Amino acid sequence: MTFSVDVTVRGYELDTQGHLNQAVYLQYAEHARWELLRAAGLSQEKLLASGVGPVALETTVKFLRELRGGDRVRVTCQFVYGKGKTFDVAQKILKEDGTVAAQITGVAGMLDLTARKLIADPAGHLASLAENPDLLSG
Repeated sequence: MTFSVDVTVRGYELDTQGHLNQAVYLQYAEHARWELLRAAGLSQEKLLASGVGPVALETTVKFLRELRGGDRVRVTCQFVYGKGKTFDVAQKILKEDGTVAAQITGVAGMLDLTARKLIADPAGHLASLAENPDLLSG
């Protein structure tokens, strides 16, 4: 399942060329990831209380179309699990007409906050804590 959240590009997020500053694309992606976790019933407080927290290990952004102030976009987010301690994060920023403005791909894990190491089964751990685990499966 692909989760999404809508965002409107704000004027203070623009660079000197009048389009969305490149760093803000990452902020939109981060916002969508946390909104996905929250929608699944996994607030930051709940994750911390369980002794783990999400950690980004790698992020790549492909900028495909410019975004300008006032543009409304949809930011998608999907967790794709395999075997092991990491999982892929697939995201897109879509313009209102469906045009892909950016593709964000990443590798993430769940960090044991005491041992400071990745946990072995991030999908299982997240699903066991979630109120709506179906949102978490990609």
